[in-house]
Amino acid sequence: MSAGYRNQSDIQENIWAGMLCVIFFFLIISVLAFPNGPFTRPHPVVWRMLFGLSVLYLMLLQFLMFQDYKSIMGIFYWFDPKLRDFHIDMEKQYAANCSDMSFERIWSHVDVFAWGHFLGWAFKAVLIRHMGILWAISVMWEITEITFAHLLPNFAECWWDALILDVLVCNGFGIWCGLKICKLLEMREYKWASIRDISSTTGKLKRAVLQFTPESWAPVRWLDPKCTYMRFFAVCQLVLLWQLTELNTFFLKHIFEMPPSHPVVIGRLVFVGLFTAPSVRQYYIYVTDTRCKRLGTQCWVYIAILVSEAILCIKNGKELFERTQVKNIVVWLIIQAVLSVLFVYGCMLWHRYVEEDDSRDGSPVKQMNRTFKDSAIVSGDSKASDAISKFKASTPSDRFRFESSHNRQNPMTRLLFMSCVSAIAMRNFFGGACICL
Repeated sequence: MSAGYRNQSDIQENIWAGMLCVIFFFLIISVLAFPNGPFTRPHPVVWRMLFGLSVLYLMLLQFLMFQDYKSIMGIFYWFDPKLRDFHIDMEKQYAANCSDMSFERIWSHVDVFAWGHFLGWAFKAVLIRHMGILWAISVMWEITEITFAHLLPNFAECWWDALILDVLVCNGFGIWCGLKICKLLEMREYKWASIRDISSTTGKLKRAVLQFTPESWAPVRWLDPKCTYMRFFAVCQLVLLWQLTELNTFFLKHIFEMPPSHPVVIGRLVFVGLFTAPSVRQYYIYVTDTRCKRLGTQCWVYIAILVSEAILCIKNGKELFERTQVKNIVVWLIIQAVLSVLFVYGCMLWHRYVEEDDSRDGSPVKQMNRTFKDSAIVSGDSKASDAISKFKASTPSDRFRFESSHNRQNPMTRLLFMSCVSAIAMRNFFGGACICL
């Protein structure tokens, strides 16, 4: 046993250590107490920890909403003092000389952000998996950029930049690639073998890597020819909420003055993208399964985060929103509502009159049953197999109770948790000593 001492005279280091300790223990509690998500790969523990991080982020937003702008910026300056020297250039001109259109000028706009734009839409396509809804979000977002260009100057674009580069190239090609990936995953034959049954080292390594791929891949069907009006408007809400998600990204980095390449901006994008995946899946199950009477917990937290971010922007961007052209915003709201209804209704007509009947996929309940079954087995519960039959015949509310009750960890995990508690207690008891076994 060796012991080292941490210098406790530095208040900033003490705050960092305390914050990391809080996050660490909260994630441990998340693993032990939080419900499984709709996914099982690479392991349900990963998604429980991700849910815990989303709850922590929501709590952080609640804390920041009760601070003034100066205090919030002071927190950011404490994390990164270089932000003091960064200010957004409001005098910079965008969408200048739009008539000067040439291949060289168009190609000059294909930078790292254009590639990020493409990858982002490919990821959205993998999440939503519906071409009509994706194109609705894409077109409506361009209208959103035009509407808010008087508040965010970087929203101003030349017509060829918005139409050709954004909608057709980045968005369109990203949507096509994402949907093509989904088709390939749907056609793939999934036969999983335990790593213990594989003899070769190469086979074991390949199986370990494949653990980070989907366990199965079922096609989705957001709209049905005979779907109810509630399902119709639920899909419209999805399109509108996605606009709010995109707007929050740009308003947050503009109001709190951060460069697009800052780690906080990129980290938030990655983080939001990760917990959007289970949220969309839970929303899909809620929309398409008439027996599911309540929304999933991750989806509720996701919606709360969106609303909290919007409130934080409105509260701290008073000077910015004083220049709001109310007429433009009212027209934008009307256009968004009308277009979302028209796009979704068009998709429903497509499913009703154009798409072939044999393209229908199985009930999403079957996929949900398999997901929860695998979650119970992977979690190591010895009674999971006996409860599967009861789970299949249960109501959706019972499924969520099943999910929570079969979310217990094995004794080794509890032992690890108690060891961590003991180590932290000994560290505090010995006046900052770091116990290393």
